[in-house]
Amino acid sequence: MSETLKISAFSPSTAVAANAEEEATSQQLALTIARAAEDRKGGDIVLLRVSGVSYLADYFAIVTGFSKVQVRAIAQVIQEQVAQEWQRQPLRVEGQAEGSWVLADYGDVIVHIMMPQEREFYNLEAFWGHAEQIEFAASNPVGE
Repeated sequence: MSETLKISAFSPSTAVAANAEEEATSQQLALTIARAAEDRKGGDIVLLRVSGVSYLADYFAIVTGFSKVQVRAIAQVIQEQVAQEWQRQPLRVEGQAEGSWVLADYGDVIVHIMMPQEREFYNLEAFWGHAEQIEFAASNPVGE
């Protein structure tokens, strides 16, 4: 009997509204990550909405760090900022020891912090070129 009530309470419009709310939350998290990366002088910050083309996540944040120390520092400040603002820790972090490409997986947002050589070689923006790029204007673009 209770299963019947649960099923009858569900409607497609409720699911759409919940998905829209989750998507907005994911976008705000991605923007928090981008701002944190910018604070550590991360370069060429790109946010991709991949929810329509992948089940991996809703958003990718891609950032360039210009040294291994900077890549690690960007990853650290992102983790601190997300913990402070969202009370969330990454589900998984890879590449901290090497420092040339750190990946932090928050479930709905995946962060790639890469050295320029890795970023150029793997060219994630081209690989995910069919994903929508979200506008993020760096307040102090690196190199300008």
